[in-house]
Amino acid sequence: MMKSRKGTLLNLFYVGLVLLFLYSPIALLIYRSFDFGGDNVFAAYKDFFMNTAAKEALENSIIIAIISACVATVIGTAAAVGISKYKSRRAKSAVMLITSIPMTSPDIVMAVSLVLLFGLVFAIVNVNDFLGFWTLLISHITFEIPYVLLSVLPKINQMDENLPQAAMDLGCKPLKAFFKVELPAIKTGVLTGFFMAFTLSIDDFVISRFTAGSYNTLPLFIYSAARKGIPDYIYALSTIIFVGVLLVLILKNFISSKDIYSKVRGKKKR
Repeated sequence: MMKSRKGTLLNLFYVGLVLLFLYSPIALLIYRSFDFGGDNVFAAYKDFFMNTAAKEALENSIIIAIISACVATVIGTAAAVGISKYKSRRAKSAVMLITSIPMTSPDIVMAVSLVLLFGLVFAIVNVNDFLGFWTLLISHITFEIPYVLLSVLPKINQMDENLPQAAMDLGCKPLKAFFKVELPAIKTGVLTGFFMAFTLSIDDFVISRFTAGSYNTLPLFIYSAARKGIPDYIYALSTIIFVGVLLVLILKNFISSKDIYSKVRGKKKR
């Protein structure tokens, strides 16, 4: 009994130590974003909302994140459905290996490769100043697709493979069968992939640094501002980003847990 208590206390100590190292910097950041010694506790947040460049960078990041996440979700879902139809296991493994390369490659390698590709393409069409919104958007879509694919594919594998065939036997065309039967069955994987892509886009710095050109995003703006000495509104801005990403992750986990609960409940009814 004493040994089990000691083991439990030791485990709690280790967990507490890990949480301390992980979240104490974030807690310090949030604390630093409030001016408790001044007249206005929210002075840093007020400075941020009065800073035109900071707000523009935030808007740019949100626009890129939403568009790229939507496009990556559509392409990644279509790719996952296509891969699931393969009969050959070797073909599936080969495609999955190729798809996972952008995830395993260092960001700097992806960034340089994309810049070289854009340079080659725009040299052919004789365009000099090519880096900007579109190159950044394409770059974000490129590295987001594998994450969406890997979120959707397990849900397709869990789905009854006879469902689409049954829908088509009842008169549905393949596209209608997908939207009526397959998509509702894999919707949690699709939503998880979307939220993952959105978070990755907001967070990205290295690839954006190489492919954004003069288009300023939030990570790039924070990096430029921090080089001259970190102003207080950067703490407020970082806190806003953290809270936003945290809410997205909570929503993603809620959707996943709801899906698991509904499946368990369905099995109990049977």
